[in-house]
Amino acid sequence: MLSVVIVGGLHADARKATVERLLADVPGSVVLHHDLSTAAAGTVVRTIRDAGGILSAGETPLVNDCACCALREDLVPELRRLDAAGTLRLAVVELWDSVEPKAMAEVVAAGGLTVTGVITAVDPALVLPYLGNGDDLADRGLAAAATDQRTVADTFARQLEYAPVLAVLDSPEADEEDRELLAQLHPTAHQIPIGTSHPTTTDQSTRLTDPSVPDHATRLTDSTPTDRPVRPTDASGTLYPVRPSPRSALARAALAGFDVESAAAAQHPACARLPAEADAHGVSTLVWHRCRPFHPERLYEALEDITCAAARSRGRFWLADKPDVLLHWDAAGGALCVESVGPWLASLPDAAWDMVPPVRRAAAALDWHPEHGDCCQHLVFTSPGLDRDGLERLLESCLLTDAEYAAGRDAWKRLPPAFDTLLEV
Repeated sequence: MLSVVIVGGLHADARKATVERLLADVPGSVVLHHDLSTAAAGTVVRTIRDAGGILSAGETPLVNDCACCALREDLVPELRRLDAAGTLRLAVVELWDSVEPKAMAEVVAAGGLTVTGVITAVDPALVLPYLGNGDDLADRGLAAAATDQRTVADTFARQLEYAPVLAVLDSPEADEEDRELLAQLHPTAHQIPIGTSHPTTTDQSTRLTDPSVPDHATRLTDSTPTDRPVRPTDASGTLYPVRPSPRSALARAALAGFDVESAAAAQHPACARLPAEADAHGVSTLVWHRCRPFHPERLYEALEDITCAAARSRGRFWLADKPDVLLHWDAAGGALCVESVGPWLASLPDAAWDMVPPVRRAAAALDWHPEHGDCCQHLVFTSPGLDRDGLERLLESCLLTDAEYAAGRDAWKRLPPAFDTLLEV
């Protein structure tokens, strides 16, 4: 069965270096890439290549004026065709710059194919500049559709935080602060260093090769058909067996296995695996957890200062005028997105709990309060030069006072609904 690994990231040089390394490390691998930069002309260009060069190229038309939709429509049929050929071990799906791995992993898995890895390629020297970039993707020529309203910062943050594996470019411009920021933003990620040199110059002790296959075996010839993958042959045309034995860390990560449902749960605001407290090399992560709701007006007035206090902040929060609603906080690049993601578990009748995924119930149990259940503030702020004390004072000032809290839920619900515009109520 064909294994599929998804490699994404806005850092194009790091992404390309990662893809080249996988091609060199895993015999019987090909790269499938959809170039969305041609969408303005009405098409998306698809290429399939191996370590020797292009195997096939074609175009697929836009779907609903959306380049990303065209990718979804074309990707699964192409992967199924590669799988049916039975000659390949690994298909590397190299995502175009702003395409997010979560959506593509779910598309591939829903198509009946096996996703064995998701990797985001990162240049650590570019992490802070990209997190601080509030430009719209459309203004940078990176939008995947005419209606794409994402920014560089929030797209990069999601790419970074979804993948369990980060391929980290060996960038001479990166310093300890850059590397620490990357580590604190995604502390559970498996980081794999990727050199800047071409894979063919890598020391043989770190490359994955099959010594039974000569170096020239996968090269294309003028007579080689380019509409299907090529499998190594000897001079007489006999097929070499494809026997990848993943000795390199990157190859092992690409083939290790990936659970799409667990990955989605790890990003869901109700049960997200948020970073822990940290402070090193000038970078800090503040975990702010309280069991009292925010006053909607005071929080709204402080939003700009809170949002700009850290390079990245995220989590879940609780508004007094909407005491039953779990709200998502997601900020990067000086911009904040807030949205309702349904009720707190404490607001549900007991009979509805059986319909809630176990991971959600487990996350709620960690935050459970004898009076409020899982209703709480759980926000995480990560940044170089973070003013932890000042940020905590600002957040505390937005909570209900003792008198407001004592007035009870009926009084809370009568507070001015300052967030209705943001929540499009």
